[in-house]
Amino acid sequence: MFIIFLLIGISVTVASGFLAAFLWAVKSGQYEDDYTPAVRMLFENEVSKPTKTKQKQV
Repeated sequence: MFIIFLLIGISVTVASGFLAAFLWAVKSGQYEDDYTPAVRMLFENEVSKPTKTKQKQV
């Protein structure tokens, strides 16, 4: 019976940790930009300049 109470205590601790992390993410503004992900696929990707690489001569 003791192990059940121990597991319940551990699960409540882990769940409250995840809840605290979620609330911190919401308060710090992680979920504020809901427009950009919907239109990101409409923008063209920037083409980067090719870099020069040194090739070994064999």
